[in-house]
Amino acid sequence: MFSSILIANRGEIALRIVRACRELGIHSVVAYSQADERTLAVEMADEAICIGPPPASASYLLVERLIAAAEVCDVDAIHPGYGFLAENPHFAEVCEQCNITFIGPSPAAIRRMGNKAEARRTAAAANVPIIPGSPGVIENDRDALTLAREMGYPVMVKASAGGGGKGMRVVHNDGSLVQSFHAARIEAEKAFGLADVYIEKLIERPKHVEIQLIGDKHGNVVHLGERDCSLQRRHQKLIEESPCPVLDEELRNQMGEAAVRVAKSVGYSTAGTVEFLLGADRSFYFMEMNTRIQVEHPVTEMVTGIDLMREQILTAAGEPLSFTQDDVALKGHAIEVRINAEDAHRNFAPCPGTIEFYGVPGGPGVRVDSHAYSGYTIPPYYDSMIGKLIVHAPTRELAIVRAHRALSEFLIHGVTTTVDFAGTLLDLEPFRSGQYDTGTLERWLESTR
Repeated sequence: MFSSILIANRGEIALRIVRACRELGIHSVVAYSQADERTLAVEMADEAICIGPPPASASYLLVERLIAAAEVCDVDAIHPGYGFLAENPHFAEVCEQCNITFIGPSPAAIRRMGNKAEARRTAAAANVPIIPGSPGVIENDRDALTLAREMGYPVMVKASAGGGGKGMRVVHNDGSLVQSFHAARIEAEKAFGLADVYIEKLIERPKHVEIQLIGDKHGNVVHLGERDCSLQRRHQKLIEESPCPVLDEELRNQMGEAAVRVAKSVGYSTAGTVEFLLGADRSFYFMEMNTRIQVEHPVTEMVTGIDLMREQILTAAGEPLSFTQDDVALKGHAIEVRINAEDAHRNFAPCPGTIEFYGVPGGPGVRVDSHAYSGYTIPPYYDSMIGKLIVHAPTRELAIVRAHRALSEFLIHGVTTTVDFAGTLLDLEPFRSGQYDTGTLERWLESTR
C-alpha cells in the first residue's frame, strides 16, 4: 500500500481524494496554486505544497512542477483526479520514469483511447458498434466534403483529442462544412495542442449513456452499470442519473459487456468510462472512452454501494478488485446535479466572487461533494463548478422529489449560482418522463428566448 499520495488537482475532486486517503491511512499531499491556498482540500490534507501562480498553465498543467512537488514531499503515487493532466500520457510516462505510481491507466492505454480516431478503431476491433464515419483523421476540407456527401448530412466534425465539447461542430450541408472543418481544427489546436479532426454521421436525438468500468492489474475488468448524461448544454453535462430510465436489463448487459471488451483490449487497469450514443431504436454506438475518474462517479457509488475512489487507489497499488461482476447490483435510483457559479439568465456567464454564506442540504439519501464554504472566494481562473448534489432513493420518482427538496435547502449568498435553474430542469416534461435526449435542453432554451 502507498504511504503517501500527491493530489495533482483542485476543488471538490481534490477533497474527495483526501478523504479516501484518510480512510485508507495514507498520507495526503495537495499540490495547489496560489489561487487555491484557502481551499478545503489544502486545509484538510496532511500536507500541502504550492506549485505556482493561479493560471493552470503555470501550475496544474506543468508536469515538471508536479514531479518536483512529488519528489520534495517523497510520495509513492500521484492521483490526477479529472481534467488538467488526468489523461495526459506524457505525465503518466514521467511518473513511471521517476518511480512514482500514476493512479490511472498505463500511458499506452491513455494514448490509444485518448485519441478519438484511434479509439474508434480499437472499439471496432473489439466488435463494438461504432458510429459511421472516417476511418481516421481527415487531412483537408476536400476529403471532408467527399466523405460527408457519401455518408449524407447531417454529420459531426470532431476533434481527435480532448473532450468537453471542444472542437465539435454539427454540419448540415456543403456550405457550412468547410468553415466548420477549419473552425474545429483551430479550436482543437487551441484547447488540446492537436488540430486533428475526424467526421462522424450525426445520430439525431440520441441519449448519451456511459458505462462505468474499473479494472485491476490482474486482468479483471468489471462494469458498474450505466449513467444517463443526456441533459447537456453545449456538450457539458448538467444532470446525470442512474439507472438510465429507458434501459432494461438485457440492453444494460449488452452495453456493459461491450464496454468491458473495449477496456480489456487495451489492458485497462483502473477506473474509466466508455461512452455510447443510444438511438431511439435501441441501437447503441461507441463514442469515446474517458480514461479517468469522472465528475459524476458518485451517481454510480450511490446505486452500487461501491467506493470507486477507494478501489481506484487500491488497484493502483496492485490489489485485486474487491468484488466481481456477479457482485454488482443497482439498487434504487440516484441523480447528480452540478452546482455552478454561473448566471443562467446571462447566457451562463461565470460568477466568481466571495461566498458570504454557504449552507448545504442534508437528510436521508442526500450527499454534497463540494470544496466551498462561507467566506470562500471562487477564483476566476478555473471552471465554475462549486459542488455536486447527489441524491439516492428507492425509486426515480422519489429521487426527483428528494433532489427538489435538497435544492430548496441550498443557501448560497454572495454569488449567483445554478441552484434555481437546476430545479427548473428537474421539472421539464421530457426529464420527468425519462424521454429526454442530448438536444432536449438546447431546444428548450431556444424556445424560451
